[in-house]
Amino acid sequence: MAGKNLAAIDLGTNSCRLLITADNGKEVYREAISTRLGEGMSEKNCFTDAAIERGLQALGKFAKIIRQNDVESYRAIATAACRTAENGYKFVAMVKEICGINLEIIDGEEEALLTLHGAVLNADKNFPYVIVYDLGGGSTEITLATNTTHPQILYTISIPWGARTAAEKFDLIEYDAPKAQKLAAEIKKYTDIFVKESNLARYLPECCCVATSSPALRMMSMIKNTKTYDRYYADGLSADTEDFDKVIADLFKMNFAQMSESPYIGENRAAIFVAGGIIFQTIYKNLHIKKITSSLKGAMEAVCAELREQ
Repeated sequence: MAGKNLAAIDLGTNSCRLLITADNGKEVYREAISTRLGEGMSEKNCFTDAAIERGLQALGKFAKIIRQNDVESYRAIATAACRTAENGYKFVAMVKEICGINLEIIDGEEEALLTLHGAVLNADKNFPYVIVYDLGGGSTEITLATNTTHPQILYTISIPWGARTAAEKFDLIEYDAPKAQKLAAEIKKYTDIFVKESNLARYLPECCCVATSSPALRMMSMIKNTKTYDRYYADGLSADTEDFDKVIADLFKMNFAQMSESPYIGENRAAIFVAGGIIFQTIYKNLHIKKITSSLKGAMEAVCAELREQ
């Protein structure tokens, strides 16, 4: 008897992702589409008509792929953009009507938990604790947890800034020192809370760090000089934060055209990559992290694992 295929959809502020796995967990299909759903939200806190159309097209395509792959069960989650947009729930209703997909808006805490369960698959098991941070387009979650098969969250915080929202609000398409300092100061407010409330100093000597975001995977590809962005190759690789400092310093020297032409960034992410770099670097510096593992595995792997257990 053939096993059942399972699927997870993760709709974020910048991208919509699909993962299909067999019932043994083996990857069957994976795709990410740049929807830029949160583009233009900073003005009226609403999805624009163009963004809605891009989102519907991506989810319509994924609905078709799910049908073609005989998916028995799926879960579709939406994160920061749908949480904050005034027309977020209206968009969810449109997705149901037009695409036939039941899209579920989850809160920051559940987002952090799902990301954690996927990220620990890449955590160094020599450490009893793990810090996971997920830099998205609309928010950033930082979590301290036990580094176990079934990790327990010790403390988590959701920062209401991601690469796209910060790029628009702080006008950081290209690097500008005063604007970068303002964004870094805003992020530091939250990292200071995290350090204090999690009692991080107690755990840090026994902590490894996993970053599940696209910026982490892209910067890891830069560090390893792969000549192009290779998320599968970068998945599970580790580098010192000094190496991240070097590629981020190079990033800050690039203009928009150079970022658009970069094989690691590209035109879909050029407008948000500087802001993402500032957030990413501010977090690891303020948390005194010395080494980071980049992870492709995150919330979607956790969703598929949950579906296998049902």
